[in-house]
Amino acid sequence: MRIAVINETSAADRNADILAALDGLGHDVINAGMKKSGEKPELSYIHTGLMAAVLLNAGTVDFVVGGCGTGQGFLNSIMLYPGVTCGHILTPLDAWLFTQINGGNCISLMLNQGYGWAGEANLKFIFEKLFCVEPGSGYPPHRREPQRESRELLGRLSRITHYKMTEILVKLPGEVVSPVAAYPGLIKLMESRSGTDKAILGILKDRIKG
Repeated sequence: MRIAVINETSAADRNADILAALDGLGHDVINAGMKKSGEKPELSYIHTGLMAAVLLNAGTVDFVVGGCGTGQGFLNSIMLYPGVTCGHILTPLDAWLFTQINGGNCISLMLNQGYGWAGEANLKFIFEKLFCVEPGSGYPPHRREPQRESRELLGRLSRITHYKMTEILVKLPGEVVSPVAAYPGLIKLMESRSGTDKAILGILKDRIKG
């Protein structure tokens, strides 16, 4: 699985902890957001929500690990966009149930509030449980079919209630899309990954120029 780690400015110093917690699980981990506090340009959760949605909708990655100080800002930001099912994950049990019931493609972590002693260990346990079960397998097992139906219905509703990602990128104000489009390494990452949606990539390049 291709997993993008996308940290915003208030939680940038947790980047190394997230990468360490994902290490050894056998996934292709892409460090796409901020790596440390004070790094320029700074990305708020508004920007990282857009970046995550772009990478998911373009097919550049399969899953995004994001978050912010409380996890709420990033969650609200990314859920503005189509093609996203994001969970607010605080514990390994949250992660284990989210994968089986919701089968999502993104999580939002609380990376400052309550992040204290053994916080990095909790991250490790979260990722172990997040990826140890089949997405959408259902829990409890007898609820598998109605949960599948609900996921499919949510997907249809999302397609009806959202603009397409290409339309969104054209309409977004420059203060939101420009820092994301011009963020160091993002365009090269998308160009280097097979299957990336060329229309989305092209619009991002145009927004840099404009």
